[in-house]
Amino acid sequence: MRLLVVEDDPTIAEPLRAGLQREGFEIDLVATGAAALGADECDLVLLDLGLPDIDGTDVCRQLRQRSKVPIIVVTARGDEIDRVVLLELGADDYVVKPFGFRELLARIRAVLRRTGDQAAPAADPCIVVGGLEIDTRTRSVTLDGEPVALTPKEHDLLVYLARDPGAVLTRKQLIEDVWDQNWWGSTKTLDVHIASLRKKLAPELIETVRGVGFRLAEAADTP
Repeated sequence: MRLLVVEDDPTIAEPLRAGLQREGFEIDLVATGAAALGADECDLVLLDLGLPDIDGTDVCRQLRQRSKVPIIVVTARGDEIDRVVLLELGADDYVVKPFGFRELLARIRAVLRRTGDQAAPAADPCIVVGGLEIDTRTRSVTLDGEPVALTPKEHDLLVYLARDPGAVLTRKQLIEDVWDQNWWGSTKTLDVHIASLRKKLAPELIETVRGVGFRLAEAADTP
């Protein structure tokens, strides 16, 4: 599944590309309208309206005139955009900056489902790491067969760590990809949630990698 990301701000574009690649997408990243119009065929376009050369609305119109590719508009102009304008542009959906990665990912998958593309990578609803079992469909968690009650954000954080056990995930990655309401938020809330998960699960389950971030222990059994 190939996505075309049209974004000229590298502080947004690079983390976005990395996050989407971790979710199984292939990413073509361009920074101008001209490059977007000249890009190879893709399965979905994520299009920033504030481009340096061509207005994103014109890029959207031209893409729609020649293709039925799904388009999600990314804009900082939330007060100027409504669904009537979007229909005129030919976009399938829109997100307003600042946005959270999980919200964006959900919108991408929803648009791909609506447009009939069944090739979008879907995450396995069940994750098992040692004695830890997570069902993302029912949002239930057990450790060594015992249910564990988590808050919604604790669940999201645990799922993110458990998708790649043993891998070190940086504090920046975790904040950007788990905290939807604040892409560039403080890392203090991350520490609070990590401490809570350790208390509810087991202290040794989530390891700290000093100066980098955290990882879920690959053998997640309690002693």
